[in-house]
Amino acid sequence: MDQDMARTRISSGELIGRRRDGIDRYLGVPYAAPPFGEGRFRSPRPVEPWSAPRDAAAFGPTAPQLPYAGATAEILGSLRIDGDDILTANVWTPAGADAAPVVLWIHGGALERGTAALSMYEGTEFARDGLVFVSVNYRLGSEGFSVLADAPRNLGLQDVAAALHWVRDEIAAFGGDPGRITLMGESAGGALVAALLSRPDTRALVRGGIVQSGPLEAQTPERGGRVTRQLAKRLGVPATREAFAALAPDALLEARRAQAAGSSPLGGAPGFQLVRDPESLPQSPHEALVDVDAPLLIGTNTDEYRLWFPPEAVMGIRPSKLLLARLALRIPAAAARAVRADHPGASTGEVFGQLATDLLLRAPATRAARTRTAPTFLYEFCWPSPVRDLRAAHALELPFVFDRLHDPESAKIAGSAPPQALATAMHDAWVRFIRDGDPGWPAFDAQRTAALFDGAGADPVAGPQRRTAVVDLLPAEKG
Repeated sequence: MDQDMARTRISSGELIGRRRDGIDRYLGVPYAAPPFGEGRFRSPRPVEPWSAPRDAAAFGPTAPQLPYAGATAEILGSLRIDGDDILTANVWTPAGADAAPVVLWIHGGALERGTAALSMYEGTEFARDGLVFVSVNYRLGSEGFSVLADAPRNLGLQDVAAALHWVRDEIAAFGGDPGRITLMGESAGGALVAALLSRPDTRALVRGGIVQSGPLEAQTPERGGRVTRQLAKRLGVPATREAFAALAPDALLEARRAQAAGSSPLGGAPGFQLVRDPESLPQSPHEALVDVDAPLLIGTNTDEYRLWFPPEAVMGIRPSKLLLARLALRIPAAAARAVRADHPGASTGEVFGQLATDLLLRAPATRAARTRTAPTFLYEFCWPSPVRDLRAAHALELPFVFDRLHDPESAKIAGSAPPQALATAMHDAWVRFIRDGDPGWPAFDAQRTAALFDGAGADPVAGPQRRTAVVDLLPAEKG
């Protein structure tokens, strides 16, 4: 279909976008300077203005990263776009929009993979429904989340904080209302949303947050820095900014590849994590969200672990491994019995997987909902995918939230005939929350009300939260 030119001017210069079917799209717009050279392992710096109109027809470069490996690569897409200008934003906006609600999307990928350029994250469907949709890239892996002795911490978080400030300052030029910004993210992106809500400077800029299957705990620098220390040892260098900046990004990636080689679901290499830090994240989100007065939409998928643990890994988990994991993670035997009661016939590996899902994601989300005084809307996505016995696995809700079941990437995780009615219902609920602060079901309350997205009907079913016995028995995060 033919595309017309669209134009707007922001503080750094004029942009030339593209218009199609009443939607203006501006891609690859810098919100911060390239984080290389003198800017490597430093906090994000302002953009250099441009004098000639800047073409905004293509996505910007992706952050240095490794592609997914093994069975996960068959489910989740990867994309590489070369270049240094990786701190960019993409905007979809209804043509002629004026003071429209805004949503800022932060992609997931375990803090070391992913990009806003994936077709699944296309913003057209949100703009079609009257919203200004913004997506951003940020530094990943060693570049964004190393814990170095002489460098700022949580650089990837600092990037998305800079992106949020950029949205607040510039979004009016795209027809958005800077006073109506909602954050939205999945997995690691959800963790970054929770972190932005936890920081006083960024919390003040947003009206609400959506956390899809996002961990809520930031680690101590000692614990979160294990991956950095191991990489430094493998490379034979000190864990300092000077030493890491002297290495090419690809050298750090290759060291990470070697570090993670041979990892298993139960004995993997340490991963990158957010860390508590007086400057960039003074309080862990699992504590800070209690006092955040913005409405929150938060939830999980029933079988998150089915993406993390391939079927053969699940089948290989024996009772002795489950016992050792329970003891190491302080999971009481009663919690395992509760899982078995809720999942009759489950194998030992499936019991472990459900405990991992609940410990990492569902129990923290529930505790956040129970302790917050601001409106908190809890959901569970439970439609089972026919692909590779994924069931309601981690990331399965994405093509439904984005209403992108027609996207070829959707078939990889949701199969060839997922229910459009479920995508319509879920996307509409997200749009309502972004627009009005209410997705259409009651907030979490003493009855523990949650919405169930199971595909059985056109609308989510609101009722008492399921499997409460398990989450109530699991240990809380350490402060």
